[in-house]
Amino acid sequence: MASHSRRPGPATRARGGSLRRRVPLRLLLPLLVLVALAAMLMLRGYTHSEILADHRIQAPAPTDKVPRKILEGGPVIDARDGRAESLSVPDRRLVLTFDDGPDPVWTPRVLDVLKKHDAHAVFFVTGTMASRYPDLVQRMVDEGHELGLHTFNHPDLSLQSKKRIDWELSQNQLALTGAAGVRTSIFRPPYSSFSAAMDNKSWPVTEYIGSRGYITVVNNTDSEDWQRPGVDEIIRRATPENGEGAIVLMHDSGGDRSQTVEALDRMLPDLKKDGYAFHNLTEALDAPSAMSPVTGSELWKGKAWIFLVQASEKVTGALAVGLAIVGTLVIGRFVLMLVLSAVHARRVRRRGFGWGPPVTEPVTVLVPAYNEAKCIENTVRSLMDSDHPVEVLVIDDGSSDGTARIVEAMGLPNVRVIRQLNAGKPAALNRGLANARYDIVVMMDGDTVFEPSTVRELVQPFGDPRVGAVAGNAKVGNKDSLIGAWQHIEYVMGFNLDRRMYDILGCMPTIPGAVGAFRRSALVPIGGMSDDTLAEDTDVTMALHRAGWRVVYAENARAWTEAPETVQQLWSQRYRWSYGTMQAIWKHRRAVIDKGPSGRFGRVGLPFVSLFMIVAPLLAPLIDVFLLYGIVFGPTQKTIMAWLGVLAIQAVCAAFAFRLDRERMTHLISLPLQQILYRQLMYVVLLQSWITALTGGRLRWQKLRRTGVVEAPGGSVPRQNARTDDDRRPVA
Repeated sequence: MASHSRRPGPATRARGGSLRRRVPLRLLLPLLVLVALAAMLMLRGYTHSEILADHRIQAPAPTDKVPRKILEGGPVIDARDGRAESLSVPDRRLVLTFDDGPDPVWTPRVLDVLKKHDAHAVFFVTGTMASRYPDLVQRMVDEGHELGLHTFNHPDLSLQSKKRIDWELSQNQLALTGAAGVRTSIFRPPYSSFSAAMDNKSWPVTEYIGSRGYITVVNNTDSEDWQRPGVDEIIRRATPENGEGAIVLMHDSGGDRSQTVEALDRMLPDLKKDGYAFHNLTEALDAPSAMSPVTGSELWKGKAWIFLVQASEKVTGALAVGLAIVGTLVIGRFVLMLVLSAVHARRVRRRGFGWGPPVTEPVTVLVPAYNEAKCIENTVRSLMDSDHPVEVLVIDDGSSDGTARIVEAMGLPNVRVIRQLNAGKPAALNRGLANARYDIVVMMDGDTVFEPSTVRELVQPFGDPRVGAVAGNAKVGNKDSLIGAWQHIEYVMGFNLDRRMYDILGCMPTIPGAVGAFRRSALVPIGGMSDDTLAEDTDVTMALHRAGWRVVYAENARAWTEAPETVQQLWSQRYRWSYGTMQAIWKHRRAVIDKGPSGRFGRVGLPFVSLFMIVAPLLAPLIDVFLLYGIVFGPTQKTIMAWLGVLAIQAVCAAFAFRLDRERMTHLISLPLQQILYRQLMYVVLLQSWITALTGGRLRWQKLRRTGVVEAPGGSVPRQNARTDDDRRPVA
């Protein structure tokens, strides 16, 4: 309740006088970030042949439509300008050709061997690999080798349309332009063989390629190194007979090419002794170079393409690291929650356990209220049913709906109303703290109801003089709706299981505003409730830790609160929570370098809170991003099984939490849907909070609309202004 006013967002006046609201920057930035990440993933998938890849291979076809001189001719086919000519390499000239690269491991080793023996070769590169490893393409050009096109995604072009063929050629050229500033006029089709293997399906493609200005280059000597038959066999197959010239097919990518590298190192000096020269294709044919420099806008388009591909590689690499981090954090958190929660439950439930002498003295209950007319009577009457002596202070924070009058009209003993101008929840709590008669002070929200035993259970830990604050067990009262059920799972599993874990670790980050208790003697020295952040409950809890007080969790101190019932209200609440938590962490950041209790909390509590409440939820969407990507483009079955595995772990944790809280397991039916829909909303909220923090935005508190439907179990509290259907009553 830091501030209850609501400022309208920026708007512009459209034609005709109507107002057109602009999208706030804090909403636009998360959307742009998500779109950019999606674009990077799509680009990465495209350059890794995961998107638009076609791995079909055309079956052999008749050859009656292929010119005889092509079938019986050489491996260089010129179909430009309607020609159908073929050329062969002169004797004693060997053109080494390497397909499918460049590869970051094997291409440099091939280049090293070629450089060692002063030999040139032709590299038929794919656009995907050239885009990913442009430095290797530039090295090929710098060392005098010739480049040829091998399509972008390596499809069998005889199965593709002319539009797809043009796309493969142009994208391949774009990659070469961006990598080395050149374009080439020679082309080798994927899955090609000798010219004698040309058939009625591949010949029309060759003709079309020729019409686009390219010379098609196949081979007449196949080393078959892709089969890894052994170094000696590769040398034998790659060596022409009787000193004939040849175009030799080899590979510098597509798998382990160690045999290829070794075969080259042995073959080159031996063939040189036999009088062979190792030339580029155009050198061997005594023709002009197939490569030409690119300048102007085309060059910059190529460079822009390489820049985007490299950016996508780095971004997706970072995402993969983030996925590994979040996977470790999620699994680590689940393990810690399961183990430490079990330890906590075992400790506080063992026979004879006690915090110290029973706490029986009266306590003051502070109820800050702003426009809680629909809920306040249920709240106050639940306190009157308490089996522990209480004084109730309702601090009306400038309500305009008669909240204070409703309480005053109830005429209940030990209930006082304090009125003040609207100043926010921290100010209201401090006002109540100043007027409290007792040292132990219970704080609750105006939309919450307590069970008769809640106050008694909540204050028993104060039997330990080291305890300065106690967190109660907040539960969702309106859990019959889908959104309510999702929040119910989150409260039981995410909040209360977490509190058990943090209790054992000694770094409880938050006393919930719905149900918490404090020693006034602990609050006063730290200045009471601060309005420095939007999460005053987290702020004061961290301050108590730094002051050396213990903060513990009382599992039986149950309070029933009204959770938001619409997406908009839920968004507003969680946005405030997440942003306020960031503010509190930043405010207490110096605890990391402090000594004593403050330093212990800073070096244990703050890292845990930051990792589990800020970093892990921020990175957690990567699980869903890669899930969606894997389903659409990757190994679908493995991806779904991995996601189901994560869901199973969450289900185990949720079931354990529900058992500890003695909740009905039937509510977990909606857990899978919660993981698909609800978590995504929480992700975007947290991302928006990060952007608000980084851009220096100031988030204002927003009042949620209440319905007054929540009552304590047992129905002892009459409900006002609420629906009367019994199924809205929560069951413990």
